[in-house]
Amino acid sequence: MKVTMKRVIEKIFCIAMILALVGCTGIPEGVTPIKNFKIEKYQGKWYEIARLDHSFERGLNKVSAEYTIKENGDVEVINRGYHSENKEWNEAEGVAKFVDSTDSGHLKVSFFGPFYGSYIIFDLDEHYQHAFVSGPDTSYLWLLSRTPNPPKIVIDDFIKKATALGFNIDDIIMPKH
Repeated sequence: MKVTMKRVIEKIFCIAMILALVGCTGIPEGVTPIKNFKIEKYQGKWYEIARLDHSFERGLNKVSAEYTIKENGDVEVINRGYHSENKEWNEAEGVAKFVDSTDSGHLKVSFFGPFYGSYIIFDLDEHYQHAFVSGPDTSYLWLLSRTPNPPKIVIDDFIKKATALGFNIDDIIMPKH
C-alpha cells in the first residue's frame, strides 16, 4: 500500500510541476508580444521606471537590467538594484531564450536553473527607448527605459495601457534612481 501511495504522490508532483512550468511561460489575457522584434537593438542597459512589487525586488531602488546576446543566440540578463535599508547592491544573473521566434517579443527568463518565467514585451517604441513588459500573468509588470528619467507622457501611456489590460496600477512602485 505504501508503494502505491508513493507513486500517486510522485505523479501528482510531476503533473503539478509540468503545469507550473507551462504556466510560467504563458501570456496574460489581452497581452500580445510585439512583432518584428530585434534583439540586437534591445540589448544593452535599461532602467526600471515602474513595477509591480515582488519579493525578489522588494526594497530595491536604482534598478537596472542589462541584456547581452550570447554566441549561441541566448541572452545574458544581469539585474541590479540597490537596497537602501541594507546599503548594498543586489545582483542576479540569468538567461533569456525566445519562446516562439526571434522576431517576437516573447521570451522566457531563468535565474534559477531549469525554471523559466515569461518575459513579454508588449509595447516598444520604434527607437527602442521605452519598453512595457509583462510576466506570465497580470501580477508582473515593468516599465523600462534607456534613461532613468523618461518623459511623463511615457509613464502616462504605460499606466493607461496597463490599466486597459487589467493590471492593478494602484500597486505600481516607482523606484528612485
